[in-house]
Amino acid sequence: MSIPDAPSAPTTGVVAPTRLIAYSVALAALAVALSPLSIPTGIAKVSPTQHCINVIAGALVGPWWGLAVALVTSLVRNALGLGTPLAFPGSVFGVVLAGLAYRYTRNVYFTALGEIIGTGLIGAAVGALLVAPYLMGKDIALTVLILPFLLSSAAGAALGVAGLAVLRQLGYLR
Repeated sequence: MSIPDAPSAPTTGVVAPTRLIAYSVALAALAVALSPLSIPTGIAKVSPTQHCINVIAGALVGPWWGLAVALVTSLVRNALGLGTPLAFPGSVFGVVLAGLAYRYTRNVYFTALGEIIGTGLIGAAVGALLVAPYLMGKDIALTVLILPFLLSSAAGAALGVAGLAVLRQLGYLR
């Protein structure tokens, strides 16, 4: 009498939760470690490396785990004095749009575009209209944040596309 083999892991592209947690922790740690590479622009500290991580997280762990990565990174950056409250809208909208774009298209350029639109337009608007006046006590014009957020997210998204190319070559992207 032989014992049947244990069922193998599904091959339908489902990633084990343990792996998602490990990737997410590693991405958040990398984003925090790269935080000193930010550029002060008025009341914001723009961080192209955060946008790079957002593009990678959106594709590697998806929009919701990527959102967790962005939130943890923003919290730690603020706690360490490496960011401002603008880190929250400057990261969460971009990673969600990047993750959704990758989920539905599997196209890294649409993933990067999701980051740019989410951060450069939506994040800048939320930052200027809600975060700056209510959390930072500063009234600023929307245009003051749009240009730096767009430039930072575009530079970071380009780095993220390069990172995704490497991850695809290594077999980490499905």
